[in-house]
Amino acid sequence: MARLDSFFLEPEGWREPYLLTGGEAAHLVRVLRKKPGETVRLFDGLGREGEFRIVAVKKDEATLEMVCEGMEPEPDVAVWLAVGFAKSSRRGALIEKAVELGAAGIIFWQAARSQGTMPEAVKATWREQMITAAKQCGAARLPEARCVPGGAAGVAALGREFDRRLLLWEDADVGSRLAARDMTDPGRVLAVVGPEGGLTEAEAGLFLESGFHPKSLGRRILRFETAALAVLAASLVSAQRGEHV
Repeated sequence: MARLDSFFLEPEGWREPYLLTGGEAAHLVRVLRKKPGETVRLFDGLGREGEFRIVAVKKDEATLEMVCEGMEPEPDVAVWLAVGFAKSSRRGALIEKAVELGAAGIIFWQAARSQGTMPEAVKATWREQMITAAKQCGAARLPEARCVPGGAAGVAALGREFDRRLLLWEDADVGSRLAARDMTDPGRVLAVVGPEGGLTEAEAGLFLESGFHPKSLGRRILRFETAALAVLAASLVSAQRGEHV
């Protein structure tokens, strides 16, 4: 069976009558030229998804009826990335891949070596990038995105909400190398990654004093988005191993 085309429906719209409007309706009607009677997939970003039959289409609206509904399971290990703010070209790639690899959340923070100034609130374009990535890969959950003020101190304070706190640091003397086994215990994990220029000694020291465990990704100096995605990949490998135990 061919893979169904996916469309995002806001959680508050997940009720009868099921209506797609705005950009999602335009994509369905004008770009893909879907017709009544065809079946598509809807998801709400919170794990809910289902197959829907198109009932009627207008220029900027589509009415659908539910065929079946399901829920994507919550991951045993919910990984949040706390990433030093960086320039948009690399930030977009990070957001896209974080969705594909199942990040539970993405936190941006203003680091001493950040390129550019972090906005006070999450941008609409970031969420649009997440939705596009989820439609492409078939995810039903979108990461929660936050802009945390207060620099490293703000992120360190937020760490109290998590079961495990990791500091991805390029320092040669860091304690141990990140491995899949670090991501096996269920719970919420916060992994801090510095910006393009890396963490300052003061920032790293603050995280260490706040109970973050230093982890290395090896001898090579990785770009910030590569380091962040390596954490998610380790979690994904760990979860796949667990499925076969």
